[in-house]
Amino acid sequence: MNTVAAYAVVDQFGIENLKPIAREQQPLGHYEVRVRMRACSLNYRDILMVRGQYNPKQPLPLVPLSDGVGEVVEVGSRVSRVAVGDRVAGIFAQGWTSGAPTRERIRSTLGGPVDGMLSAERVLDEEGVVRVPELLSDTEAATLPCAALTAWTSLVTQGDVGPGDTVLLQGTGGVSIFALRFAKLLGARVIITSSSGEKLERAQELGADHVINYAEVREWGRMARDFTGGVGVDHVVEVGGAGTLAQSLKAVRVGGHVSVIGVLAGAVQPVNVIPILMNNIRLQGIIVGSRDGFEAMNRAIAQHEVRPVIDRIFDFDDSVGAFEHLAAARHFGKVCISFR
Repeated sequence: MNTVAAYAVVDQFGIENLKPIAREQQPLGHYEVRVRMRACSLNYRDILMVRGQYNPKQPLPLVPLSDGVGEVVEVGSRVSRVAVGDRVAGIFAQGWTSGAPTRERIRSTLGGPVDGMLSAERVLDEEGVVRVPELLSDTEAATLPCAALTAWTSLVTQGDVGPGDTVLLQGTGGVSIFALRFAKLLGARVIITSSSGEKLERAQELGADHVINYAEVREWGRMARDFTGGVGVDHVVEVGGAGTLAQSLKAVRVGGHVSVIGVLAGAVQPVNVIPILMNNIRLQGIIVGSRDGFEAMNRAIAQHEVRPVIDRIFDFDDSVGAFEHLAAARHFGKVCISFR
């Protein structure tokens, strides 16, 4: 039987334990498709998963990465959603096609607990893939499944952001930069934070209306509120987690919305819930989104020609280098891996 090249955490957790492996090629079921991978992208979740910090009980070996794009090269006998030659991405939660998330639907996430996309070839159920916009390159399209859809779900599906609203974004990683692009598409005003003056300048070039260097302004939540004339922002995309939530609560308006999508600044910390209660703030956890949401987002990307921002592309043979680059947190936008 043929073998397929992949990377996996084999014996123990840690980026340093991510190794190239060879796996037997999987046979196709009636409703499955074989995808020859072209590109992947990394998310902070992937680092946590490889380090064993996301789920210490995750069985090993594990092929990481939730995000990837490839070409369909073979289909099962009863496949009807896609055809050979289609360029597709896997959806993050393979069992979540529509509706609200359930425990069962979100147990099928790629990159843990299900093997991910850092493999030269993947076999997926036809229900777990979507066609990607033609205008995007392979690496651009590979950034969509998690980072782009998380931003879209935060602002559109759950956030109902519209013209004239003010959105506060934290940092300049993948989700935040996608949120910047989508917020401007929706007619919103954007405030963005970073500890890098150079990154803030780049964010302004992409359309950010106000910038805050949080390394220089400790009370950046109050500054964000000041930019709104003291009213507060309508929506916060909270990527820091517990470590930044207090500032987000200072920034958001009465009746505003905070989308909690990450834990870059920590997952556990005492939080004063009184502002949430007294200001009628909606605190919404976001776990990427459904296939229906992915397809709606893709239509918007194609219609408005939204191009993802890519920081750096690594070769498949240097996949460990891609993880190390993301872990160093010097990137602006997305870190990708190319298979060719």
